[in-house]
Amino acid sequence: MARAGLKPRFTARHMKKKPQQAEDDNVRPEYDLTKLGPGVRGKYFRQATAGTNLVLIEPDLAEVFPDGDSVNRALRILAEAAAAVKRRTDRRRGAQ
Repeated sequence: MARAGLKPRFTARHMKKKPQQAEDDNVRPEYDLTKLGPGVRGKYFRQATAGTNLVLIEPDLAEVFPDGDSVNRALRILAEAAAAVKRRTDRRRGAQ
């Protein structure tokens, strides 16, 4: 109940509005959408993600590595360094 001189806290403008329907759906009359049939969720998911390995990086690293190429370069350098260390330790173990 609103007190004298005060507006009610919630009015009609706070309520959800009905979505506005488009007057023109922009579909050409020669397209018969009934022939399409129902859509299939994830139909091309496997093909789209084949060979893809998506990794999310932290925001501070995203500043250092702005794109995929820079990330790949850094990872290749790290992989080469790790392989070199492994070769060196394998040689030392073999000599003992």
